[in-house]
Amino acid sequence: MRGNHLKLSKLRNLTLGVVGAVTILAGQSGIVSAATAVPKTAPKTVNNSTNTLKISPVRSDITIEAGKSAKVTVTISNLTATPVGLKPIENDFIAGDEKGTPSLILDENSYAPTHSLKRFMVPLKTITVPANSSQNVDVTIAVPKTAQAGGYYGALRFAPLTASGDQSVNLGASVASLILMTVPGPTTEKLLMTNFDIQQNGDTAGSFRTPDNINLFLRFKNEGNVQLAPFGQIYVKKGDKVLYKSDFNVEDPKQVVLPDSARRWENIPLKGFGKFGKYTVGATFGYGTKGQNIEVEKTVWIIPSTYIVGGLIAIGILIALIVFIVLFLKGYKKRVLRGSRGKRRR
Repeated sequence: MRGNHLKLSKLRNLTLGVVGAVTILAGQSGIVSAATAVPKTAPKTVNNSTNTLKISPVRSDITIEAGKSAKVTVTISNLTATPVGLKPIENDFIAGDEKGTPSLILDENSYAPTHSLKRFMVPLKTITVPANSSQNVDVTIAVPKTAQAGGYYGALRFAPLTASGDQSVNLGASVASLILMTVPGPTTEKLLMTNFDIQQNGDTAGSFRTPDNINLFLRFKNEGNVQLAPFGQIYVKKGDKVLYKSDFNVEDPKQVVLPDSARRWENIPLKGFGKFGKYTVGATFGYGTKGQNIEVEKTVWIIPSTYIVGGLIAIGILIALIVFIVLFLKGYKKRVLRGSRGKRRR
């Protein structure tokens, strides 16, 4: 286990997030540019802009049984007015942060310490995409019979060749499409919710002065060996009355939590609160292939400052009244005792 940590630490020094970093693990679909500006010394055949290349899809999810192979089709688009030579490059990646941003392992001789898809990807030859055109590229993934059930992930990246015509690439611009693969079988699906925090302007609390800008902060940790996508419904209610409902991560492709990593969702809006009262914020989340559920509820109060001030004043008045009554009773008792003593003397 310590060896894996050392390898992962070493690999982090060799990784770089895909430039133009779309949060690809967030499951955004469509064509997304991940190209960066090309240095001034770059050949004229590469457009010096952020829209040199585009790729689609941003993410592919695929299931392949051990001992079998399948193809994933990626479309690469050349947005320039000249043909461009591209080198397809297979990379592994790891979670770059807890917001779904991947970090590609760019070293050609390095692999992810676990869940490496690059080992199964068949290398591709260079391609030439005509000006203002697109080209489909099929990458074959061959899964050996000995592959363990679970999740594997990697990326197919395209980098422009230099003008010299050799196999060296221009590192100034590249685009990547992520591939998340599952090998079916006896997998471990274990997702923990570490945070269900009700916040206002980034501060977590159990009571707030106003019902404005109240959000939910979620964090899940994947302790299994396959990528998992939590989904469900979040609600706000007062007593038994549901005041607000919101779907969470229900659109496909769903945002996922990679194995041995954590994922957070911030600033999820919560609505339905009044100016005063006790409310319940809860959610039911599902994940995995066996219908696992996570249910949670938390209580939150909305108490305006004027109510607090009024309450403090009322408490102050009550304390003063109690003190007055106590002192009055003590004085009355003393007067009664004095009167009884005077009668005895007579």
